[in-house]
Amino acid sequence: MKKLHTYTIIALLISAAALSSCNKLNENPSSVIVSSQFFKTSSDAVSAVNAVYGTLNSDPAGDFPLYGRQLNLLVENGSDNQVYSPSNTNPDVRALGTATYIASNSRVQKVWQQLYYGINRVNIAIDNIPAIQIDTVLKSRLIRESKFIRALLYFDLVRLYGDVPLVLHNPNSIDLDKLLVSRAAADAVYAQIVSDLKDATNLPKTYSGTDVGRATGGAAHALLAKVYVTRKDWADALTELTTVINGGYGYALFPNYRDVFQKATKNGVEHIFSVQFETNLGEANSVQDLSLSFTSFNTGTFPIDVPADSSVFKLFSKTDTRRAVTFYDSVYNAATGKYVVYKNAYTPYFNKFVDYSLSPLSTQAQSGVNYPVIRYADVLLLYAEVLNEINGAPNGDAYNAINQVRSRAGVAGLTAGLGQSAFRDSIFLERRKEFIQEGHRWFDLVRQGGTVLVDALHKIPAKSAASSKNTLFPIPQVEIQLNPQLKQNPGYN
Repeated sequence: MKKLHTYTIIALLISAAALSSCNKLNENPSSVIVSSQFFKTSSDAVSAVNAVYGTLNSDPAGDFPLYGRQLNLLVENGSDNQVYSPSNTNPDVRALGTATYIASNSRVQKVWQQLYYGINRVNIAIDNIPAIQIDTVLKSRLIRESKFIRALLYFDLVRLYGDVPLVLHNPNSIDLDKLLVSRAAADAVYAQIVSDLKDATNLPKTYSGTDVGRATGGAAHALLAKVYVTRKDWADALTELTTVINGGYGYALFPNYRDVFQKATKNGVEHIFSVQFETNLGEANSVQDLSLSFTSFNTGTFPIDVPADSSVFKLFSKTDTRRAVTFYDSVYNAATGKYVVYKNAYTPYFNKFVDYSLSPLSTQAQSGVNYPVIRYADVLLLYAEVLNEINGAPNGDAYNAINQVRSRAGVAGLTAGLGQSAFRDSIFLERRKEFIQEGHRWFDLVRQGGTVLVDALHKIPAKSAASSKNTLFPIPQVEIQLNPQLKQNPGYN
C-alpha cells in the first residue's frame, strides 16, 4: 500500500493542460519523490499499473469516480435517457440535464481532468517500466495493459471534446510554459488509439486469481472494433468483431440479464472489460452512486438521477425482462424483510446498479457491483450494425446477432424483410434499451451524425435548449485560461 501512495505522489506531477486543479503542487522540487527513485522492482511496476486502473474507479480529490458516475453525468444526462433528480440543487448538474451547460461547468471540467489524470499515470508507467530489469513477459504485459487504458481514455476524450491535446510522455520539466500543449486533430488522436489497441491485442486471453479484471486481448479487439465503428470503418470493424466472437475468448450472454449487474456474477462470461468495484475498501474503490443513495427510504426524497421522462420506461414491453432490472418502484430490503416504495409520484426509478448483496440496502455508497465498459451484448449489436452497413441490408448473421440479445430479454426476434434504414433504427433502439445508464447513449446519438442528437433531445421537454453545438462538450474554460493554446469548440463562449 505504501508503494501505491508513493506512486500517487509521482503521478500528481501533471501538466496544467491535463489537471489544472493541482495548482497547490507548485512546491520545491527537492521535496518530490521522482520516478527514478520508485521504479526498481517488478512490484513497483505492478503497483504503477494498478494505479493506472485506479484512475477509473477513484478520484484523487475524493469526488465521484470517472466510471461509476462522473462520465455518466455527461453521457447519460446529456442524452435522452436521463435527467438530474428534482432534488438535486447543483446548477452544473442541472445544466447537463437541460442542455444548457457552458464552458465553466464544473462537471465538464472534472471529466476532462480525470481523463488526463489517468493518461498521465499511464504515461509514467510506459515511460519507466521498460528500464526495470524484470521478467520480459510481465514487462510487456504491463505496458500493453497501460496502452489499453490510455486508448480507452483518449477514446472518451476525442468523442466528448473533439480535437484534444495528445500527450504521450510524462513531462520531464516543471516549467509550466513548456507544458502547454495545443489541440491535436481528432484523426491524430484516433491514430494513436488504434496503435495502442493493436499492441494491446497481444494481451492474455484470460487471467486467474487476483489478476482477474485486467485488460485482455479480447477487450482490446472489442474496443478497437468500437473505435472503427465510430469512424465508420466498417471493414476493419468487422474483422475485429469477428475475432472477438470466433477467437476462442469464451464470451457469451448471461442467460439472466440481471446477472450482468450483480456482485456474485461480476467478471463473468459477458464481461469483456469492467471497471472493478468492491465493498468495504473505502472511497478509493467502492463508490458508484448510479441508481440510488438509499439514504431516505419512503420519505419522498428522489434518487440521485431519474429517467428523462416517462417515455424511457415505455420503451420496454411488459415481457421485456430488462424493464424490471433497469427500473423499479419498490425494492426489497433484506435488513427489514419488507418492500420499500418511494412515495413520490415520479416512478419508476433506475434500479440497474443496486447492489443487492448489501444489507441494509442503505449502504449503496459501498457498492461492490462492477461498472461494465464493454460486454458481449455490445459486440453482438455492433456486429449486426456493421453487417447491415456493409451489405446494404441485414443478412442472416445480422438478424441472429440482434435476436440473441432480444431473446435473452424475453422479446420476440426481428423477422426478415427489414431494409437497411429500418434495421439500423432497430439496432439503435435495442442498444438504448440494453445499455441505459452504461454510458453509451450520447455517443450512439452523436455518431449517427446529422441532427439525430438534437432531434432526440428535443423530444424531452427538459432538453428543448439542445442545439448542434451539443455534439461536442466545451473545452473547460479554466483549461483555456491556463493554456491559451487551447481554442474553444464552436458555439461555446
